[in-house]
Amino acid sequence: MKISSIEISRLTIPMEPFVIATETCYAAKNIFIRINTDAGITGVGECSPFPMLVGETQDSCFYVGRELANIIKGKNACEIEERMNELHAHIAFNSTIKSAFDMALHDIAAKAQNMPLFRFLGGQQKKIQTDLTIGISSPEKMAEKAIAFVEQGVQIIKVKLGKNGKEDVERIKKIRAAVGESIQLRVDANQGWDYATALQTLQEIEPFNIAFCEQPMHHHFDPLLPSLKKNVAIPIMADESVFDHFDAERLISSESCSYINIKLAKSGGILEAIKIADTAAAHGIPCMLGGMVESRLALTAKVHLAMSHENIQFYDLDTCLLGHLADPVIDGARYNNYFLELDELPGIGADISPAFLDGAEKITI
Repeated sequence: MKISSIEISRLTIPMEPFVIATETCYAAKNIFIRINTDAGITGVGECSPFPMLVGETQDSCFYVGRELANIIKGKNACEIEERMNELHAHIAFNSTIKSAFDMALHDIAAKAQNMPLFRFLGGQQKKIQTDLTIGISSPEKMAEKAIAFVEQGVQIIKVKLGKNGKEDVERIKKIRAAVGESIQLRVDANQGWDYATALQTLQEIEPFNIAFCEQPMHHHFDPLLPSLKKNVAIPIMADESVFDHFDAERLISSESCSYINIKLAKSGGILEAIKIADTAAAHGIPCMLGGMVESRLALTAKVHLAMSHENIQFYDLDTCLLGHLADPVIDGARYNNYFLELDELPGIGADISPAFLDGAEKITI
């Protein structure tokens, strides 16, 4: 089954401002690709670049995507690993745009077998409960947001921290007081603290029953993670420090983390995400599946992946709930009281509405 053409489109979704330690998002500036084959089967993929994390933008993904499309055009779409290795050989890094190609190739391969992607990957239906994230604001406003989340049925809240250690402690104090003890709280500093601030802040919020802390420090400070892990009771989850399974092996071997957060935009797609989960599983380190600000299309692909790997045990799959003001996706995963459900459609089982892409910049290779 040969690739006949590839369409690359800018997929820009308006958002309410969403604040984390390193960036404020005003729109989801994503990329959508469609790979067409001579068998009439098409595959779709989406990526959401975060410049402060991956060094890619919508612009860079759009232009690099054209080069990548030319490399694999005319070749067998079902040879996923071969195609992805060709992309890796052509250009280093650029994991975000590569993840969109990986996703579309998996979509084609699963459709060719007339199987939902999670079954193609060897998985089965299972319960997937996501958290819901509170962006950084004043402690009072974040507590109000937490109350609203609980009233909506949220059972797991992820709290963005990392701007100011003392204020971060107040944020957690007020949120825990507002929601009570039955709600699970996770925190994510997005590399915002230095070592001293991370140590003091995590020690001070220990009494508030925090499930784990994602990426407390910049990845440049990875050598300090073992010390931090030993000196705080809150489990450390590596995120921005792990782009591939080599990073996972390095952090696990150095006893730097208790968990790992996998994101397709970091790993370059499903193939490498599975390698990360396998590496972590071999060491007894559970993983979480997270994301950037993708639409429900990429979200759906991630739900398939989550259902296919038992070592993916935590789910941060609220990407399109983080202030998206439009939903351009046809079919796909749906939320049922913050549990994610999938139909048994072939492949990913989702697409972007053509009407939403009207007027968007697009190129066909």
